[in-house]
Amino acid sequence: MGDRSQPVSPEDLSPALLGRLPSEVRKPAYDRAALKAGIAHIGVGAFHRSHQAEYTDDLLAKDFGRWGLVGINIRPPLLADTLGRQGGLYTRLLRQNDEVEARIIGSIVRVVDSQESAAPALDVLASPEIEMVTMTVTEKGYCHIPSSGALDLDHPDIVHDLANPETPRSVPGILARALELRMASHGRPVTLLSCDNIPTNGIILGNVVRAFAERRGGKLADWIEANVAFPSAMVDRIAPATTAADIDTVSQRFGYRDAAVVVGERFRQWVIENRFAGRAPRWDLVGASFVDDVTPFEHLKMRVLNGAQTTLSYLGVLGGFEHTFEAIADPLLAGFVRRMLTEETLPTLMPAPGISPMAYVEQSLSRLTNTAIRHRNHQIATDGSQKIVQRLLNPIRDRLAKGGSIELLSVPVAGWMAYLIKASARFGRAWQVSDPFADRIATIADRIGSNSKLLADAILAIDAIFDPSLAADATFRAHVVAGLNGLLSNDPMGFVKQVCSGPTDAPLKQPARSA
Repeated sequence: MGDRSQPVSPEDLSPALLGRLPSEVRKPAYDRAALKAGIAHIGVGAFHRSHQAEYTDDLLAKDFGRWGLVGINIRPPLLADTLGRQGGLYTRLLRQNDEVEARIIGSIVRVVDSQESAAPALDVLASPEIEMVTMTVTEKGYCHIPSSGALDLDHPDIVHDLANPETPRSVPGILARALELRMASHGRPVTLLSCDNIPTNGIILGNVVRAFAERRGGKLADWIEANVAFPSAMVDRIAPATTAADIDTVSQRFGYRDAAVVVGERFRQWVIENRFAGRAPRWDLVGASFVDDVTPFEHLKMRVLNGAQTTLSYLGVLGGFEHTFEAIADPLLAGFVRRMLTEETLPTLMPAPGISPMAYVEQSLSRLTNTAIRHRNHQIATDGSQKIVQRLLNPIRDRLAKGGSIELLSVPVAGWMAYLIKASARFGRAWQVSDPFADRIATIADRIGSNSKLLADAILAIDAIFDPSLAADATFRAHVVAGLNGLLSNDPMGFVKQVCSGPTDAPLKQPARSA
């Protein structure tokens, strides 16, 4: 007799297991066996799986068509061991405080690992079946200069790809080569849709691909002009990195093992510029919006939701908080962020059709209080040099142009500086950071030490981040120096409290009285 006390290890998620899953786990509502690929997606991370792949799953259930997804990774991690072993299936958990809702997403028909060489990715991207290429490759993946949006010709991968166009490493190089192969073989049009959280992402993607193609010479640039569309899009759903606890939740609660679980909040939004080459999936039938201009929606999300996240991440780390929901549970930080957004950010926004700005602020802040979304402040703080331009510096520039106060918006800019400064050797390496400018700022900090004015002077001189005209503005400089002074002190939260107790922006608070 065997020992009966041995626990039975849960079965791995697979197409064969679908029919035996508990009824409370929602399954794909269409025939996966009949699903053909029509979309390629580059960068299959947690965000893609909890956002675009879910919308596509919804669409297939409502209006079945040839819109299966081929997931491609050109950077780690490998997909073969997780999604590949599970036939492209994975669990998407929606979490709101203590509630959990599980659903199996079936829209990914196969996965391709192209980390070693671009060849497997190029085979998919150049094939005539693929009519839409979507991507989540992070800000860094576009190899652009953040302050201008132009292709960074000094980027080592771009230098390599222009010299070796048939064996590209970068996203612009791979896309340009795939388009060249399409032009030479079948000539079918294709839409390249960025789903990264960057404003004017379609313009940036178009810029880098066209600039690369022009340097290749030949007819490619003209062919792209006639056959390729680069719509901009605004995407939104908070999807923190999956933890071991999330994987355990699936095996304990639902009785199967899934190595590719993703977690998201309930809220989701996808606004896509209505500009496609050839056929496009009708995501607008399942909650996405097709609009003529994405800009007002982008600004709203970037400056309000993402501005709040960035602010809470830097001030949260400096205040000793691990996660966003803990930082916003602090009345001081919650009050600071609400005031910053309502007094200084909102006046910079253009109207977004169908959205009340104040209601959007409240909804955004309430989303950040969800205790099940364990978004680490250090994770949100990653690559801040690529993010603060849109989230903080552009609204600051708009405020200065109209003579408005920037006292509150300047605090998180100083927070980003303080966060990187404190990671330097001279400041005791308070934590590890990940930012393209981390080394440069550590060198500045090691050289200068704790003189806030000299630190601010040196960091504001980085023109890839700070537009020279903004960096030269005396009001902005003074606020940044004051912010650095306060946030690098022994009592950073005391400084935030002091800013909050100061005068509010007078014109906003006191309507002009009639004489």
